[in-house]
Amino acid sequence: MTSAPAGSRVLLPLALAQFICSFAGSNMNVMINDISEDLDTTVQGVQVAITVFLLVMAALMIPGGKLTDRYGRKRCFLAGLVTYGVGAVLSAAAPGLGVLILGNSILEGVGTALLIPPVYILTTLLFTETTSRARAFGVIMGLGGIGAAAGPLIGGLITWGLSWRAAFVFQALVIAGIVLLSRKIEDPLPPDPERPFDVRGAVLSAAGLILVVMGVLAADNNGWLMLGLIVGGALVLAWFFRSARAKERAGEEPLLSPSLFRNRTSNLGLITQNVQWLVLMGTSFVVATYLQVVRGYNAIETGVIFTAATLGLLASSLAAERLAARRPQRTLIMAGFLLTAAGIGVLLALVAGTPNPWAFTPGLLLIGLGLGVMLTPSVNIVQSSFPEHQQGEISGLSRSVSNLGSSLGTAVAGTILVSGLSQHAYAASMITVAAIAVLGLVAAALLPRSAAPKAKVEGAAR
Repeated sequence: MTSAPAGSRVLLPLALAQFICSFAGSNMNVMINDISEDLDTTVQGVQVAITVFLLVMAALMIPGGKLTDRYGRKRCFLAGLVTYGVGAVLSAAAPGLGVLILGNSILEGVGTALLIPPVYILTTLLFTETTSRARAFGVIMGLGGIGAAAGPLIGGLITWGLSWRAAFVFQALVIAGIVLLSRKIEDPLPPDPERPFDVRGAVLSAAGLILVVMGVLAADNNGWLMLGLIVGGALVLAWFFRSARAKERAGEEPLLSPSLFRNRTSNLGLITQNVQWLVLMGTSFVVATYLQVVRGYNAIETGVIFTAATLGLLASSLAAERLAARRPQRTLIMAGFLLTAAGIGVLLALVAGTPNPWAFTPGLLLIGLGLGVMLTPSVNIVQSSFPEHQQGEISGLSRSVSNLGSSLGTAVAGTILVSGLSQHAYAASMITVAAIAVLGLVAAALLPRSAAPKAKVEGAAR
């Protein structure tokens, strides 16, 4: 078991890594006007950059998790940090949208896909007791949620005080700090260079996810193109799963074992993860875009309004360990979705009746509280449902599902919004997000009352 002081030294760089990756997914939302004016592009162009970043993460997270077994968790973590840092520096110097997409969307996305699976695998392996592991996941998910919620505020402050380019310099500096702190991390398992890697599976899974999300993005331009991309993506993903089953039957190791999906508890937990991040990133993009494009607020004003969500998420994340000791994980996830859906309802009701910017505060506060309550239980349910030898696979799958939710949140809600930037489009986007949150609540209600079977938690700890 990891001792408390040693645990703190190991946990800090892992938690900061999740923070900066989540921050990167939302901080650009308050820079929409600044970036589009500076790079001579449009709101849709910036939306594509944000969505592609989230999509690259989702598409490569499963292969990234698998590579940790072959090359080692710490080595992949450091490689991801370096790749991310190069992308951040390139983004800061971008002369146009194309270079920004290369630096932010591609390199930062690839870096994130390499470094995030080791964060969750190392946490599971280093914190062997259920209580210490729950506490560690609480810190990591809390900082991840805060990074996503505080991204608009921090990004707004940096953009207002310096420029949007300085926000990427900030990311590069944080990455450099994480690299230094990571010297204390020791990989508990040796790498296995002979471990096979399913290249065809990696290509098929990535291509399928990319086609589906690109289809959503095409919705406001061409309905037939949207349908074709989504159907094509679904067919490629079906091909991927068929290939994985065939490999498994032949005694070979696929990229993702279909057996992972035979665990009902984990499946429901993955659905709740996907919906949580969809709601968080969808709300962040829609509200930030509306404030800047429709109401004309600058980056700092937009960021300050988002402080309510950050405070709510911070408060509930800090209470996560105490809540977990008193309430079942299923109850916490359900409560989180109820608070989040209520927050969206309050947001719509108050904003429609007044031009006062503080009308956003109560709804964003409730959304932050709800998300903070349920982020950690969802992750803990999924990770604790599998033994040690499957942590690489389930970690990659878990992060891929969460980041797919983030990219879908920006794509779905953003596409509805930018198709008609008006108060009506804003309301339609938020109603869509609320309806999806209700689906997450249904999935949470179907979780067993004892969400992570004790035998499997103990198996994961061995």
